Amino acid sequence: MVYKRFLKLSRIQGQNKWRQIIAHGYGCGRDTPVMKDDPREPDNHQLIRRLTFNEQAYPSSSSPLFFRDLDADDFRHPLDKQNTLLLRAIPGLNEIGKALLGSIAEQVMVLENIGTSVLVSENQLSELHQLMIQAAEALKIEAPDLYVRQSPVPNAYTLAINGKKPFVVVHTSLIELLSRKELQAVLAHELGHLKCDHGVWLTVANILTLGAYTIPGIGGIIAERLEEQLFRWLRAAELTCDRAALLVVQDPKVVISVLMKLAGGCPSLADQLNVDAFLEQARSYDKASASPVGWYIRNAQTRQLSHPLPVLRAREIDEWSRSQDYKSLMKRAITKNSLQEV
Repeated sequence: MVYKRFLKLSRIQGQNKWRQIIAHGYGCGRDTPVMKDDPREPDNHQLIRRLTFNEQAYPSSSSPLFFRDLDADDFRHPLDKQNTLLLRAIPGLNEIGKALLGSIAEQVMVLENIGTSVLVSENQLSELHQLMIQAAEALKIEAPDLYVRQSPVPNAYTLAINGKKPFVVVHTSLIELLSRKELQAVLAHELGHLKCDHGVWLTVANILTLGAYTIPGIGGIIAERLEEQLFRWLRAAELTCDRAALLVVQDPKVVISVLMKLAGGCPSLADQLNVDAFLEQARSYDKASASPVGWYIRNAQTRQLSHPLPVLRAREIDEWSRSQDYKSLMKRAITKNSLQEV
C-alpha cells in the first residue's frame, strides 16, 4: 500500500483541526500513542526469550485456503467502498496523497523500527514469519517486513510510504495475549489495510477536511461534517479489515476472540473467555441502545471513535460470516497444492 497503517487523526487540543500521527493501531479505538517508546529501555535478548506463542488450542488447517484472484473490493465494507469511490472520482487527489508521504517520513520510520524492534525473518521468530507469509499469500499481497516491539500496550499497526515496501509492527504484549491463529488474524487485519490502500485515502480525506477550514464563513461547519464522515469511514475501514482477517483464518470465532481479548482479556484469563457469551453481550448492547434515548447515547459514544466498539465489530464479523457474500468468496478459495497445479 502506498502509505500505511493508518493516519491516526486526533483533535489538537482546543482547535478545530487535525494532527497526523504516523500510525493507528489495531486496538478497540483507544487513543494509544503507539509510536512512543516505553519509558523502560527494551532488552531485546529478554524480548526474544519471552516470545513463546500462547498455546491456546485452535486447530490449524493442514491445507490452508488461498484465493487465486482477490480484489480489495471483494471484501470491502459497503461504507468503506462508498467513500473510497467518492474520493477516487476527484482528479489528482490520489497523487497528492502519495506525494505528501515522502522519503523523510519513510526513513524516520525505518530507522525507528531497525533501532528499537526485532525484525522477523526465516531465521528470527520463524513461526511468526510463517504466519505472515501464509496470510499474505491468502490475500494475494506481497508480505511486508514484520517487526516485534517491546510494549505493554497490546497493539499492531502498519505503514507504507511513497510506494515503498510496507511494514507491520506487533507489540510483545499482543503476542503474549493471543493464540497463534488469533495472531495471524491480527496480521491479516493489517494486511487488509495495505490491500485496500487505506492510508492514501485517509491522507486525502484529511486534506479535504483541513482545506474546508480555510473557507470563510461556513468552512468550520463543512469541516465538522467532513470530520464526522471521516470517523465513520475509519470505523468502516476497520470492519473491512476484520473481513480480511476472517478470509485468512476462516473461523469467525478466532476473529471475535481477538476482539474480546482486546476489550477485556489477559493471558491468565484466556482459557475462561467465551466467544458465544461475548456475542450475546453484543446483542444486549443492541437492545439497550434501541430506544430513542439509547440511540442518542450510542451515537454520542461512538461518533468520535476511530474504531467501532469491540462488541459491534464482533457482531458484524459474525453476521458477515453467515452472509452469501462470504460464502461466495469461500467457494473461490483453493488449497495451496491446487494453486501450484494451475
